[in-house]
Amino acid sequence: MKNLFIYAFGILLFWNCQGQNKPSKTDVIMQKQTIYQFKVEDLSGKTFDFAALKGKKIMIVNTASKCGNTPQYKDLEELYEKYKNKNFVIVGFPANNFLWQEPGTNAEIAAFCKKNYGVTFPMMAKISVKGKDMHEVYQFLTQKSKNGLEDSEVGWNFQKYLLNEKGELEKVISPRTLPTDPEIIDWLTK
Repeated sequence: MKNLFIYAFGILLFWNCQGQNKPSKTDVIMQKQTIYQFKVEDLSGKTFDFAALKGKKIMIVNTASKCGNTPQYKDLEELYEKYKNKNFVIVGFPANNFLWQEPGTNAEIAAFCKKNYGVTFPMMAKISVKGKDMHEVYQFLTQKSKNGLEDSEVGWNFQKYLLNEKGELEKVISPRTLPTDPEIIDWLTK
């Protein structure tokens, strides 16, 4: 009887330990994604492939034409002009998520940016940067499970996402922080 008890206890112990070496869902580390997986449409309807930016630092910014932050276009363009030949690019994504401050069509947005701020950095077609219809690029930028850095929420127009030369998210910068802020310049020049 004693041997039967020991045998049964041993089987129970063995059975309970079988799942111990299998990682739980929380133990599974998601592979960090990069921005290079995405292809989007620019303001003129052409395909823009982020894979073409390999080796460059990237700033992604959601923009709007009728926002108190809209004058940041000027600083963004100056920053782009100064560093575009030093492996840096800015990619703008017009969005109408905040108080309908980007109501225009892609053609109207392109004309506004060129006429008022001389924008030459790549501008993509208008998308949604939050909510149920959030574009997949912004899902990547705002979800730690995809970007490997942090969860974030787009707080307003002109929020900046800084990505390193490997296409990995490194920093999220407040919409109020100007593109010429030392935090951004230090990141750019390191």
